[in-house]
Amino acid sequence: MATERKAEAVWQGDLMNGSGTITSNTSGALPELDVSWPSRAEEPNGKTSPEELIAAAWAACFAMALSHGLAQGGNAPERLATSATVTFQPGEGIIKGALTVVGTVPGLDDAGFKSAADDAKANCPVSKALAGIPDVTLDARLEG
Repeated sequence: MATERKAEAVWQGDLMNGSGTITSNTSGALPELDVSWPSRAEEPNGKTSPEELIAAAWAACFAMALSHGLAQGGNAPERLATSATVTFQPGEGIIKGALTVVGTVPGLDDAGFKSAADDAKANCPVSKALAGIPDVTLDARLEG
């Protein structure tokens, strides 16, 4: 069964001097979030950016996909600490992405963990949506 998720934003003014607010989302889990050009291209100063939201979605999706793949392979993880970084270059767009995961997975060696992480990177839905990023790296390692 397909699911739909929706977010709404309101922008006022021009790009450089204006500002916006993400006003609602399907789940209601996110509060209203302020966005601006400086928060996107310079320093956040308490506001978010589309790229920060993409990074959050990517980290969560990747962790879920990796958890599933590991469990399907007989090695359910105890913990996966995942981060995603999205690099935005004004005038070019998103030019780089980086995933980092440190896992606690009983019974699995480094090679098996890295292989599962590579598969999750290639196949999580957000990774697929971001396939146009020209430079994507993955740092996957077991804790300990």
